[in-house]
Amino acid sequence: MKKIVLGIWLLSATLAFAQTPPAENKAEAEELPHIEFKETTHDFGQIPLQADATHEFTFSNTGKVPLVLSNVRASCGCTVPEWPKEPVLPGEEGVIKIKYTTVNRPNVINKAVIVHSNADNKQVILRIKGEVVKEG
Repeated sequence: MKKIVLGIWLLSATLAFAQTPPAENKAEAEELPHIEFKETTHDFGQIPLQADATHEFTFSNTGKVPLVLSNVRASCGCTVPEWPKEPVLPGEEGVIKIKYTTVNRPNVINKAVIVHSNADNKQVILRIKGEVVKEG
């Protein structure tokens, strides 16, 4: 019985701490930056084997305070993102460059890059896709 009560108490305590408090008012929510991408998916089409494929995802800060990208991570080691380390001011644009290495990877690709920031939309998923083909 003690285990059940302890389990219920731990579950309720976890749920209480896991909830994000709502914004006090609309003004507080409007003080967050907002990251907006021109596109969130890029199709390379056919990519020759042993070549690198790169694409730049352009975004803008449509919020009213500086936007900070805290982390941009790829779903695998063959995809390498580069992103601005400095804050992006309201109304300004930035670029996230994605490089996919095709060496010894002939196949269809569908990779995700997750963008973490201080924006109201804290996480955005970018996708690259295509097909790596052998030449000849």
